[in-house]
Amino acid sequence: MKSSTRIVLAGSCALGLLSAPTAAWSAEQKPTATPKPTATAKPAPKPTAKPVPKPVDCTKVKCIALTFDDGPGKYADKLLATLKKHNAKATFFLEGQYVKSRPAFAKLMVAEGHDIGNHSYTHPKFTESSVEQIREELKKTQDVVKKVTGRYPTTIRPPYGLLDDDTKAVATELKMPIVLWNGGSRDWATKNEKAIYDEVLKNAKRDGVILMHDWVAQTVTVMPRLLAELKKQGYHVVAVSSLPGFTALKPAEVFPAGAAEDKDLSADSPTGDPDDFAESPADGN
Repeated sequence: MKSSTRIVLAGSCALGLLSAPTAAWSAEQKPTATPKPTATAKPAPKPTAKPVPKPVDCTKVKCIALTFDDGPGKYADKLLATLKKHNAKATFFLEGQYVKSRPAFAKLMVAEGHDIGNHSYTHPKFTESSVEQIREELKKTQDVVKKVTGRYPTTIRPPYGLLDDDTKAVATELKMPIVLWNGGSRDWATKNEKAIYDEVLKNAKRDGVILMHDWVAQTVTVMPRLLAELKKQGYHVVAVSSLPGFTALKPAEVFPAGAAEDKDLSADSPTGDPDDFAESPADGN
């Protein structure tokens, strides 16, 4: 009986071992998790370089130059923003006293590619000044503009457009041509947006040089509309240096041709009344 019992027990144990899964077997039966695909980081797009605009060839297209005297005026920053938005260039004839008090505006003019010229330091009448006084006015402005902007003015516009042999003698010394104008805005006189707009369009012509002032608030306010209309009429608004004939100018030579003999020239310029000019701010801005 003992032997039979052992055989039965042994058989039962064997069946139990066969039916019970081992740890290793159980582990092999667990499903293997499928690894998530690793996201491939996309390379950052390379910045697209802005195309450099081609220089305007005024021998092939219709150009006009807007010039601004007595600056930097107190609204010059707004004017510069408008010019930039319309992809227009201008020429600023700077007074040394205002470059000293508004250096940031002068720097911005140069940084944004506009022409800068010398309009004296304190705006005296050169025809009533000695050659020494003219020289001092111009050289003092040359120095302050260079110090502030890193660049010397390359042209002279005498205050009120008045010049004589002494003015030309100093211009020859400094090796600088003289730039006047052949169309005005009379912005200093009217201080009226519509009047300024109408006057500029009346005087607009191919290769024209228009006299304006960046201290006249109405000039700055009407500028977006004026630039849009000039563009509509086919004009490219450029700096004086882009106009035909400018690069061939000699020291003391007057541009545009014939401007010095224009008897109506002085009517476009302020009278000399101190109330016609913007005062230099005390805070230096």
